[in-house]
Amino acid sequence: MIFENLLTAIENGVLTITINRPDKLNALTKKTVEEIGIAVRNAESDATVKAIIITGSGQKSFVAGADIAEFIGLSVEQGKALARSGQVVFKSIENCSKPVIAAVNGFALGGGCELSMACHLRVASENAKFGQPEVNLGLIAGYGGTQRLIEYIGKTKAMELHMTGDLINAEQALSLGLVNHVVPQDQLIAKCLELLEKIKSKSPRAITAVINSVNAYFETNVDGFDAEIEEFGKCFATEDFKEGTSAFIEKRKASFVGR
Repeated sequence: MIFENLLTAIENGVLTITINRPDKLNALTKKTVEEIGIAVRNAESDATVKAIIITGSGQKSFVAGADIAEFIGLSVEQGKALARSGQVVFKSIENCSKPVIAAVNGFALGGGCELSMACHLRVASENAKFGQPEVNLGLIAGYGGTQRLIEYIGKTKAMELHMTGDLINAEQALSLGLVNHVVPQDQLIAKCLELLEKIKSKSPRAITAVINSVNAYFETNVDGFDAEIEEFGKCFATEDFKEGTSAFIEKRKASFVGR
């Protein structure tokens, strides 16, 4: 599928989604968010896709916020609708059954920080900067940022960043637990692929169960322990479980099929 604002490529089972608006530092338009949702949804149903990387074009910016020009003149209800549609897309990334890594190659501000947080893992280049500076525009984060930032770095620091609009660099993000790894710019994608190769060697069914169980911790209408019990039980009916246990007993490397 050809997108207006995205570039997509698949290699060795990894789909790379590149937000391609370099003249705007890859700022998110409503159309771009919709296209990201479509790309992830298509990947979810494509058996050839085993994992996803989301990144931005160029070396300056992952996503430097939203395209503010689209916000001018919106009514209260239109603002709510915009936030709701963005949250639906970002939730679909968070709940994707396949691992999703954000390769943060520069500025991840506003909607960009929110997009990175919706991914399961984050690898940042050394020049990356993160922040939720919406208060500088008389706004707040609307695509889940007020909630997810708390999940990653705690209420105290999240409140500070949201209220001051301050940015943090990659090393600060690493120390706060917002990102998993920091690497030089030219090693960014390679590090993501390294992580995904390790994850891809595990049972796809178990990886999905991990995603579902961990996400359940943050759901208000789901008991995370019950979700874990459910996912744990389901594993016993999979071919991957039979293969994994047989390989362990036979002292060989398991070959998982994802069933």
